[in-house]
Amino acid sequence: MYQYNEIDQTLVDERVAQFRWQTEQFLRGELSEDRYRHLRLRNGIYIQTHAPMLRIAIPYGVFNSKQIRMLAHIARTYDKNYCHFTTRQNVQFNWPKLEQTPDILAELATVQMHAIQTSGNCMRNTTSDHLAGVCVDEIEDPRPYCEIIRQWTTLHPEFDYLPRKFKIAVSGALNDRAATQLHDIGLHLVKDEAGVIGFKVLVGGGLGRTPIIGKVIRPYLEQQHLLSYLEAILRVYNLFGRRDNKYKARIKILLKETGIEKFTAMVEQEWQLIKDGRELSAERVEEIKAHFAPPAYDSSAADDKNFDQHLAKDNAFATWVKYNTTAHKVAGYKAVFISLKSPDAPPGDMTDAQLDAIAHLADGYSFGEIRSTHRQNLILADVHQGDLYGLWQQLDALTLATPNIGTATDMICCPGLDFCSLANSGTIGLAKEINEALDNMDYLHDIGEVKINMSGCMNGCAHQSVGHIGILGVDKKGVEWYQLTLGGSSDNEAAIGERLGPAVAKDEVTKAISTILAVYVQQRLEDESFLDMVKRVGITPFKEQVYADN
Repeated sequence: MYQYNEIDQTLVDERVAQFRWQTEQFLRGELSEDRYRHLRLRNGIYIQTHAPMLRIAIPYGVFNSKQIRMLAHIARTYDKNYCHFTTRQNVQFNWPKLEQTPDILAELATVQMHAIQTSGNCMRNTTSDHLAGVCVDEIEDPRPYCEIIRQWTTLHPEFDYLPRKFKIAVSGALNDRAATQLHDIGLHLVKDEAGVIGFKVLVGGGLGRTPIIGKVIRPYLEQQHLLSYLEAILRVYNLFGRRDNKYKARIKILLKETGIEKFTAMVEQEWQLIKDGRELSAERVEEIKAHFAPPAYDSSAADDKNFDQHLAKDNAFATWVKYNTTAHKVAGYKAVFISLKSPDAPPGDMTDAQLDAIAHLADGYSFGEIRSTHRQNLILADVHQGDLYGLWQQLDALTLATPNIGTATDMICCPGLDFCSLANSGTIGLAKEINEALDNMDYLHDIGEVKINMSGCMNGCAHQSVGHIGILGVDKKGVEWYQLTLGGSSDNEAAIGERLGPAVAKDEVTKAISTILAVYVQQRLEDESFLDMVKRVGITPFKEQVYADN
């Protein structure tokens, strides 16, 4: 992974000192709440229902074990012994004291971590494929380009106050696991006819109140023009994006109102003004790529026979391997998903003890590296197959081996009313209720891949618009209700889910989800996935059963 140089470390250290001074001014009453608000947001601090929330940036979702141990330390020292992993590969603490946030940021800086630009109307943390560098369908590792973009976006003076927040995602594989079509800018690594790597550029994706799939504005962009073309897009957005209405301020609205042809022409015109002499050099790319060299894999890993023997003898282990591991580009290795969706814990949460234990396991089994995913789980990306049985036993003891990755109980869930001041409805308790109802159903009927996403408000932090089943909390005169959608996807064929019908009461949601899956079990074709069935039959069969008693 990328290691800070002296410039990186100085920037982060000086930012901590600056924010400490600003916070002290605010606490002394020398800085107004309105002026301080913008400063704290730029350092990742929200004011939630019960306490401040601190969001920490995890560039393209990659940690080392030292950083995970620091998160455990912060959870113990400054919070309530846990942290939360988000759908954008970041980490949040829900209970820090405002006066202690500069101390937290100072401790983070000692392990090359920060909270810069994790909130506010600026360019946010660049995200990517959680299997980057190890997946079998990869064209090229996208992480070096993510790092180049990270350095370019951090404290960029021209784009420090954009009309609204701005998100970039990069994918380097045939299968899009980074939800690039749902970002302000999505980049796909592609090859031209000569096999030279470049980028397909998409613009205008986004979720929230107005979910929109991004559109391709340039099918192939040469590698050397990456940053200048991104800058041209940001310039157009900064000039013409709306600032009079925050709900219409995202670039997706600008593109929709302008039209793709005119928008593309505006970008191309701006690009012609700035591109000459500002190429990204091949030497710079290679310099960054050196930080992502593969680890020292065991060339004899594929010859290990213990793995097959354990598979044959232990059904529980075999089930875990089926759901919680995936193919690796190096023979004899697997990428291992650590499920943060055990039945007794809020989705995406980890305790300080679990964090410390995972850091230890990463050192012993995966070259000291851990990754976060877009579905609020973690990954050990480079595990020798001969070590899988021992790793599974230790994860199981930590309640981190629930074999449910990609299944109905691997639910994305935002904090909802339990923490968020913007939420209309609760989510954590409802997620537990749904999971308890579906766990046995999945066991009996082998439901397969079903992605359930639940958000407590229209901001859509849990991406309910693109869930195979989406659940959105709405407020009806102070009472919690929930809208259901079907058929959404964040994969290659991205789609916005279709609304099933009227919102249902909170005590009817679990029954409705169970009914939807029962219809699938009854009417699916052989080996037909839930999403494929929804595409084939539409929502009517599900709607008829969910609202049968109305």
